[in-house]
Amino acid sequence: MSVLIDTSVWIDYFRSGLNCENLDGLIEDNLVVTNDLILAELIPFLKLRKQHEIIELLNNIGKLTLAIDWDQIIEFQYLCLRSGLNGIGIPDLIIFQNAQQNRVEIYSLDKHFKLMNDILDFSTL
Repeated sequence: MSVLIDTSVWIDYFRSGLNCENLDGLIEDNLVVTNDLILAELIPFLKLRKQHEIIELLNNIGKLTLAIDWDQIIEFQYLCLRSGLNGIGIPDLIIFQNAQQNRVEIYSLDKHFKLMNDILDFSTL
């Protein structure tokens, strides 16, 4: 099964790699996927740091197509708010929806995904 790597994991991986010990194995097993939203969060900072090789590597990772279902995003946000999760951003909901649509797991260091998983019943690493 492929794994959608969240921006938080990539940032930690590029900085220190201390919190993402599973990522090397996922890369070696060719299980890593991304999407345009995650790339849009990462690439501008990498461009500023002139990390062109890393940008090229990220652009060569399998990419999930974003098919945003806004009614579902609204429902996800409603369920989160009803459960007391007020800090879930729309980008996180889109990433969550994208993983769900493609039946892949999410690997994130962001606590929002764990909290959303508890409410929306979806698998995360």
